[in-house]
Amino acid sequence: MAVKERVGLVVSDKMQKTVVVAIENRAPHPKYGKIVVNTQRYKVHDEENKCKVGDRVRIQETRPLSKTKRWKITEVLNIKPA
Repeated sequence: MAVKERVGLVVSDKMQKTVVVAIENRAPHPKYGKIVVNTQRYKVHDEENKCKVGDRVRIQETRPLSKTKRWKITEVLNIKPA
């Protein structure tokens, strides 16, 4: 079974060892054809608290780490300048 990976944007870093990552999915509407943007937010484990708001990150599915956390950060793709 393949491991699920996603790329998204950090939208919140207020929690300890956890960030919220938003992932956009753009797809045409089935009937009308207009591109519709769906955003899904995941709580992601960030062990070293290294991610800040605006960073683009790659996340990977993992075992349940808490009630809502099922993802962990595998790498920070680009860091937003301070």
